Amino acid sequence: MSNKNILIVNEYAGTPEYGMIHRHYYLAKEFIKKGYKVTIVTASYSHILKKYPNMENKKYKYEDIDGIDYLWVKVNKYDRANDKKRVLKWFNFSFKILFIDRILKYKPNIIIWSSSAPFSGVATYYLAKKLNAKFMLDIRDIWPLTLIDVGKVSPKHPLIRLMSKAEKYIIKHSDIIVSNLQNYSVYLRDKGFNKKSFWISNGIDLNEMKRVEPLDEKIKSLIPKDKFIVGYTGKLGVSNAMKYIIEVAKDMQDYKDIIFVLVGAGQEKQFLKNMAKNLNNVIFIPIIPKSQVQSILKLFDVCYIGWRKKDIYKYGVSPNKIFDYMYSSKPIVHSTNSTKDIVQLADCGLVSKAEDIEGIKKAIIKLYNMSEEKRKKLGENGKKYVLEYFTYDKLAQKYINIFEKENFT
Repeated sequence: MSNKNILIVNEYAGTPEYGMIHRHYYLAKEFIKKGYKVTIVTASYSHILKKYPNMENKKYKYEDIDGIDYLWVKVNKYDRANDKKRVLKWFNFSFKILFIDRILKYKPNIIIWSSSAPFSGVATYYLAKKLNAKFMLDIRDIWPLTLIDVGKVSPKHPLIRLMSKAEKYIIKHSDIIVSNLQNYSVYLRDKGFNKKSFWISNGIDLNEMKRVEPLDEKIKSLIPKDKFIVGYTGKLGVSNAMKYIIEVAKDMQDYKDIIFVLVGAGQEKQFLKNMAKNLNNVIFIPIIPKSQVQSILKLFDVCYIGWRKKDIYKYGVSPNKIFDYMYSSKPIVHSTNSTKDIVQLADCGLVSKAEDIEGIKKAIIKLYNMSEEKRKKLGENGKKYVLEYFTYDKLAQKYINIFEKENFT
């Protein structure tokens, strides 16, 4: 029996076809290249998928996706991210995880649970115990702190208290912890755990980056030529703090050559459009296929990304878009309170404090006044850094080094 069998449990795992969270799809492809067998267990429905599997009235269904065994678990549907039925889905998924050992194609010796609501983490731990497999946490988001700090849910809420107990339980019983958050070890220390976390960020898939499609001409025509473009691509949500870049645009209307282009969709889009309705220096562009992102980034002079001024972000951030920005060789303005900031580490742009309108404005103006040669150098720094440290083949190797060091294989 092979001792290189990995089971990944991620309630929100996607693919380029199904959509959104791709971290484990890319890692799985690299694990397979390195001799591992990989199964990804995920839910048949989530609010972030753009396409859903046909479950054929089955509780569980296998699908081979690019050599990866996806095991879809049938769950209930819900209407939106904050729908109460989503809570029911968490428990639905968690309960069904307990019984997948009966249908697994091979026995895993490593089980990785990727963070969402921690109830499925508890179920995954019991599955690992049943199968005598090592139990690894892969922390992408800190639950329930995300709901408390960003979602403004009371820490005294019964569901939050239950989540906190589940979180403590799985941390206590984990064999190893990795996180895409640079400072998750600090979080563990703050919570009183005598455990460390290995930092393995998100990154880029080089094959995908080489399959770039040209931008639709209708979209291309929306972006002014001969202007200095400050661009953003991605979700227009609360955590992305986009209202601050609109405020910056309001303050910079006298800079006739500077245009702000926001590409994407999200629950804040209409609110942001209302904020910008009297501004002639802000352009909204609909969401575009991921394969066209590099094409639109070529039309930007500066790429922007920002965060809320929340305690949770001091533990780190790892948005996919920042690696896309770096690969595009464009300088970045990053508005964040995180330490060990990637933009600073790579020297590929300028950093301001989170929600700091004046600081963001100064960074943009500094890049605007900078020589094209210096901006180009910053962009080149970013691409060099992302190729050196953040390709998925190198990130997968980091996992494998941990497996070998901890005698998981």
